[in-house]
Amino acid sequence: MHGEYKVPGGKLVVVDLTVENDAIASIRIAGDFFVEPDETVHEMERAVTGMRADSDAVALTRALTAAVPAGAQLLGFSPEAVATTIRRAVNSATTFADHDWQLVRGPALQPVQQMATDQVLTEEVGAGRRGPTLRIWEWASPAVVIGSFQSVKNEVDLDNAAAYGFEVVRRVSGGGAMFIEPQSAITYSLYAPVDLVKGMSFAESYAFLDSWVLTALHDLGIDASYVPLNDIASPAGKIGGAAQKRLGAGAVLHHTTMAYDMDGDRMTQVLRIGREKISDKGIASANKRVDPLKSQTGMTRDAIIDSLVDTFDRLYGLTEGAITDDESARVEQLVAEKFGTHGWVHRVP
Repeated sequence: MHGEYKVPGGKLVVVDLTVENDAIASIRIAGDFFVEPDETVHEMERAVTGMRADSDAVALTRALTAAVPAGAQLLGFSPEAVATTIRRAVNSATTFADHDWQLVRGPALQPVQQMATDQVLTEEVGAGRRGPTLRIWEWASPAVVIGSFQSVKNEVDLDNAAAYGFEVVRRVSGGGAMFIEPQSAITYSLYAPVDLVKGMSFAESYAFLDSWVLTALHDLGIDASYVPLNDIASPAGKIGGAAQKRLGAGAVLHHTTMAYDMDGDRMTQVLRIGREKISDKGIASANKRVDPLKSQTGMTRDAIIDSLVDTFDRLYGLTEGAITDDESARVEQLVAEKFGTHGWVHRVP
């Protein structure tokens, strides 16, 4: 059995193992990490040999940590990362490169259509009717997108939203509110088989599925990093945030919005961002929480999107795709029956 795990901000860990009588019979830990002394890796291998193959991450991490000699240095990986890689090997997890990815770029959709499209394409991947897909969103109009479990009245000033032309919609994933002006945000979704994140905790899968974006941002000269659970940031400030949802029998939806340019004053008029929410950020006002990509790169929005797509293509490959007629029809059905209804948008008043 073979498993791989790229540590966010770190190195690649590779595990090859065999299982006999439901136990790990042999294991080899490899990768481009650094470790001193060398025998540390052998001691970690010995520690998990004989353990049940279905051991959870906590048990594996405990055994691996106990095996690390006093004073040993592990650079670019950790016992937790090795435990995750073992679980990915046992569960036959796939990697990005194992899949044939499609690119869907646009068309511009109304906010409520965006919400429905995410559900439809995820379900299509889960059903095997669509291959793994990267979709770059284009927005037809301004929106406030609230998380699945957020309260409308707590998050949005509905009077100001209406006055400034912002439609309020609710997505299927959790997390916080997104303030969207069509040319000021860069949003993408990944629709992937759940095999891609097998063996990972929910938290680990966030950074894993956005790892290619960090590579792309570094290529643009941005010192970007992932801040658990779901933020992308740089020393200049927060760049964006991600959300995730498992849908259907075997697919994961992961979507991320990054700020290209932003009217911070307008955002604070439309969103009810209270003092308590920003008090733990060490800042004086909400409109300084997000640092747009425009200010960090000087590039146009389209140029940045082109660079993101080029990076994904270079790393994993992409072929041009499109939303099918059947998928579009299902989107409109879900708009009418779910995402466009008062009951869904205001399900948490």
